[in-house]
Amino acid sequence: MTVRDPAAGQHQRIGEPLHGQAESGIEQPRHEQAESGAEQPRPSPTEPPDRPAARPADRPATRRAFLARLNPLAKIAATLPAMFFLLLVRDPWTPGLFAVAALALVWAAGGVRPRWSLVVVPFALMWFTLVFALLAAEHVAAGTPVVLLGLRAGALEYGLATTLRILALLSLALLGGVGTTGPDLVRALVQQLRVPYRFAYGALAALRFVPRFSHELEVIRAAHRVRGVAEGRGPLGQVRRTGRMLIPLQASAIRHAERVSLAMDARAFGAHPTRTEREVLRFGRAEALFVVACWAVSVLLAAAVVVSGQLRLLTSFHL
Repeated sequence: MTVRDPAAGQHQRIGEPLHGQAESGIEQPRHEQAESGAEQPRPSPTEPPDRPAARPADRPATRRAFLARLNPLAKIAATLPAMFFLLLVRDPWTPGLFAVAALALVWAAGGVRPRWSLVVVPFALMWFTLVFALLAAEHVAAGTPVVLLGLRAGALEYGLATTLRILALLSLALLGGVGTTGPDLVRALVQQLRVPYRFAYGALAALRFVPRFSHELEVIRAAHRVRGVAEGRGPLGQVRRTGRMLIPLQASAIRHAERVSLAMDARAFGAHPTRTEREVLRFGRAEALFVVACWAVSVLLAAAVVVSGQLRLLTSFHL
C-alpha cells in the first residue's frame, strides 16, 4: 500500500522512512513502527546488546579505612607518648595491654584482617619468651623457683616482659604507619611541619630508587639467563654473579639519576622557597579527636596498671 506525499510529490510505501529522513538520521517513532507493522531489527546472537557504559561517577568508589584517611602526623603524634612510656617499663602487664589495644584498633579501623596473625603472634610470643629467658642475667632469676625446662620464674617473666614490650612497640608503629604512603608523609611534613620541600621530596626521590634497583636487578638476571651466562655455584659463584651484575646495575642507576635530575630541573624544583601542592592534607577535627582519644586511652591503661600494683619502671639499663 502506498500513499502520496503532498509535500514531496512522491509515492511513499507505508513502513518506509520519508524522503530525507534516512539521510538526516531521524528514526521513525516506535509506536508508528508498531502500527505500520514494520519488523524491528533484532540483535545478532553473536553480538552482545548495546548497553550504556558506566560513567566513572556511577561506579562505586573504594572506601578507604578510617586510619588511612587520617593525616599521617596525627597517627604518629597519637602513638609517640605511649612508645616512650613503654621504653621505661619492665613488667609484662603494661606492654601487654598496650599491644592488645593497638592491634585491636589496627584490625578494626585500619582495614587489616587478622588472618594468620592470630596464629603467628602467640607462637612468636612463646618462642621469643624462651629465647629472652635464656639470655636473662643471673640476678634476674635468682631466688625464684624452677618452672619450665630448667628455667626459673624470674627468667621467664623477664623474657615475657621483653617480648611483650617489643610486640607493643611494633603494634604502635604499625598503628602509626597503616594506610600511610611515602608521598602522604612527605606532604604532611612539608605542609604541617614546614619542612623544606627540597629535602623532603629529595629524600622521597632517593627512597624510590630502591624498588627501581630491584626491578633493574631482575632484568639483568633475566638477560644473563637468556644469554646462557653460567650462574656458578658456591661462594665463588655468588661473588662472580655479583661482579657481573654490579657494573650494569651501576650504569642503570646513573642513567636513572640523570633522568630524575633533568626532570626536576625542567620543573624548576628548588627555584622558589615554596611550591604548590597537588593534594592538600589537612589536620582537622577528626585528627585532633583521634590524637586526644589515643592519649586518653594510654593514660587509662597506665592508670589501670598503677592501681593494680603491677607497674614496674626501669631503674637502670641492666635488668
